[in-house]
Amino acid sequence: MNVLDAHSSSADDNFLFSFEGAFDQMAEVEREVAPFLQALAVCAGKWTPDIVRGKRRRKFSRENVWVSLKERRDENSTSIGLFRAHSPELDMMLSLQFPPLAPKLRIWIDVKPLSLFSETEECRRFIEMVRAWARHYPAPYASAHSMADRELAGFPHFGREAQVSRRDGFDKVHEVCWLNVFGLKLVETVGRERMLSTPAHLVEELPNGSVLLVLRPTAADFASDEARMAQARAHVHLRPDLDFDTVLRTLRERSAALAPVEPRFHPDLTPLLSRLPDEVAISERQRKIAELNAFQPPEPEEWLPAALPSDVASPAQVHSGYVDLTEGLVAALHTQVPSIFDATPESLTDLDFYFWRENFPERYKRDLIDSHTAPALGAYLGGILVKRLGGTWIPRQNPEESQVRVGQRVWLPFLRARRYMESRQSLLTHSLTQFFREAERHRS
Repeated sequence: MNVLDAHSSSADDNFLFSFEGAFDQMAEVEREVAPFLQALAVCAGKWTPDIVRGKRRRKFSRENVWVSLKERRDENSTSIGLFRAHSPELDMMLSLQFPPLAPKLRIWIDVKPLSLFSETEECRRFIEMVRAWARHYPAPYASAHSMADRELAGFPHFGREAQVSRRDGFDKVHEVCWLNVFGLKLVETVGRERMLSTPAHLVEELPNGSVLLVLRPTAADFASDEARMAQARAHVHLRPDLDFDTVLRTLRERSAALAPVEPRFHPDLTPLLSRLPDEVAISERQRKIAELNAFQPPEPEEWLPAALPSDVASPAQVHSGYVDLTEGLVAALHTQVPSIFDATPESLTDLDFYFWRENFPERYKRDLIDSHTAPALGAYLGGILVKRLGGTWIPRQNPEESQVRVGQRVWLPFLRARRYMESRQSLLTHSLTQFFREAERHRS
């Protein structure tokens, strides 16, 4: 059974819900988990799980949840994953912690895309589900919101040291999300009367004394100015020590940071640069797109208008050495970059992306790169110029002077590879992809 990855590369934002509540340690586990499953079955709607995973994957059902929880149980805890095989994507976790640790039931829900929660009915069902859970499992704090905006807000530490954050938790109203459950301690800190008078779409006191607060009918439009005004009003109401204009300005800055940026990458590098935003945090992707839009790599300089004559005694032997270097590179990287076997322009882009993602020039030993990786890349790059552009090798004793004639120019692939491997930034400014495209333009 295949599952969709809610963290797959995409410009879409995610809808994130986190919950940690208490449960009755004296009751049977099945009885305590039943309210969780009942609310999930009734309210999940379009994102209902298809698959439950304990030690193996099974079709989602109440019975298979019990089986999975039992098979994953150890002395102090158990946990399972819940997923979907079809869109919308779901990454969900249920875990339980048992005595002698404090008994806790944790729920983590990550749904993609966030736009699913632009529907009022979908949001209404979600609120109903959380209400049921918060009534049965008293929680100090729980929230549902945009993943990207949570990242910008600094969840879960909010600028605190991690150790302090873990100790104190959500000890005051650091943030107001689309949906919030404020536990007894937070309600007492704020004041129950103040909490219940918060300007919001829904403010509801639950039987256990906690308060459910929802800012607006829908979650997906959190970045609109109307939503930011509502968020600022609620936050400042709950935290009178905060300044409304300052809070609103910060929220608007977050909205601006998340506003979609149209990709306008350098045409030679579009296949490479279009992959890079997905490698940064979702809250940073639009900034990364803007940065890459402005990136203009220098034109390749690793070429000569006329060839240097070959100065090697046996060109065939040198060619054989190039083949050996290429085969070594393929053997080393074929698992990470399967297309390396194909020796195509697309293979070069895949290599560019792999080395950038791994930060290869700055993570690996310089002597290894200079003596093995860069020369092997030079041989591989030159081989693609020969194979795909009809080039001809002109070997030299100094490998960085070895050339491939393509049309009226001769190209220096070993020199390019050495410059390419100097730093992570040089992987972009001296990419293999751009070098090939420039040679391709001059082949006739």
